[in-house]
Amino acid sequence: MGKEYKIAVIAGDGTGPEVIKEGLKVLNAAAKKFKFSLATKEYDFGGERYKRTGETLPDGALDELRRFQAIYLGAIGHPDVKPGILEKGILLKLRFGLDQYINLRPVKLYPGVETPLRDKKPEDIDFVVVRENTEDLYAGIGGLLKEGTPDEVAIQEMIYTRKGVERCIRYAFELARTRPRKKLTLCGKTNVLTYVQGLWQRVFDEVGAEYPDVQKDYAHVDAICMWMLKNPEWFDVIVTSNLFGDIITDLGAMIQGGMGIAAGGNINPAGTSMFEPIGGSAPKYTGKNVINPLAAICAGGMMLDFLGEREAARAVETAVMKVVSEKLKSLAAGKMGYGTDEVGTMVADFVGR
Repeated sequence: MGKEYKIAVIAGDGTGPEVIKEGLKVLNAAAKKFKFSLATKEYDFGGERYKRTGETLPDGALDELRRFQAIYLGAIGHPDVKPGILEKGILLKLRFGLDQYINLRPVKLYPGVETPLRDKKPEDIDFVVVRENTEDLYAGIGGLLKEGTPDEVAIQEMIYTRKGVERCIRYAFELARTRPRKKLTLCGKTNVLTYVQGLWQRVFDEVGAEYPDVQKDYAHVDAICMWMLKNPEWFDVIVTSNLFGDIITDLGAMIQGGMGIAAGGNINPAGTSMFEPIGGSAPKYTGKNVINPLAAICAGGMMLDFLGEREAARAVETAVMKVVSEKLKSLAAGKMGYGTDEVGTMVADFVGR
């Protein structure tokens, strides 16, 4: 038996436990096939725990999670908990506390998956968005004055550090260098956000001088939204700020076939990283065995790649491609032609072969 990897499992809310169950099924099949092992430990962080105890992450949770190589997350979001409490108290606290400064989002159209873009094929939609993950408006710096009155003032500041920008851009250049096309596009808004986006542009130019083999490009975020729809084949790797990345990655999910297939990673290259399906907890489908588990399975594949088990990661992706092209009627919940558990079993069987 090869290496053992310590994985924290946070199944979370709604359909999260259902999709994580199928993801673990596939990961265990990959571990058996490729001779490594997974030492998993489950945590009940989420809406039910918050309702029961009033806490999001207990004291010491971050220190404990640092002992794991990766976190496998299902979904956070509970209909009985006010929006923002769990997202800030769990998701953002994990990203910031574990310094997961890269949000990595592959946007890849698989054969057999429908895209709303007419005449676009898998070879046209295959790029990666590198999103800064710990600064920007999400740092939560701001406040209210005269709250609840006609004179109320709300301020939330966009914060960026040279260190935060540079390490994100350097990560993106290194990633672009590993891909066949070797092209990196900076997505910003330098014509309006002159201070913070000026910093991004300067750092992009300075770091880019160290990568003469990588083709460099720039586009405003509004133009990126247009070109992702009209000419997605133009993009290879996109690097962008936290807010802009949050927006364009959801657009990317739609052009690759929807939330049912979209996975992402929250990366600390030297520490504990977290991998998750992009879709939410989808409470209306909870317990019905109809939710699509492929995004969670793809997130597991990304986790294997991060851990260095690249052959196993490729096997998971290949198995997902076979299932979507040969088996499923649709990626939509309740329309796949199979139950959640059956889809997970099919992918695991393909991996095992």
